[in-house]
Amino acid sequence: MDNNMADLFGKMNEFQQKMQEAKENLGQMEITAEAGGGMVKVTANGNRQIVSIKLEKDIVDPEDTDMLEDLIIAGVNKALVEAERAGAEKMQEVTKNMIPGGGIPGMDLSKFGL
Repeated sequence: MDNNMADLFGKMNEFQQKMQEAKENLGQMEITAEAGGGMVKVTANGNRQIVSIKLEKDIVDPEDTDMLEDLIIAGVNKALVEAERAGAEKMQEVTKNMIPGGGIPGMDLSKFGL
């Protein structure tokens, strides 16, 4: 029975290391989303952090900042949704390779920042 517990703890330690590696890899992943027909481009990483916002000069109109603000919001929201999806896919790959049958049934890894 002691061997089973040691094996279980070893697997948990390995799982934690793999999850940490995957989370670090998510920080390297970049996802770019566009709004306004490409006039606003927002890039987020796999950890759902915005890393850049690019605006076409033509879209900057001091008389119409409401439209610019709306396009930035739309671009940020789209980038975050796409980053969430890409991150979830990446984490699913990690858990699939770690656990026979794939994933952890009923376990929501987002609660762990993953």
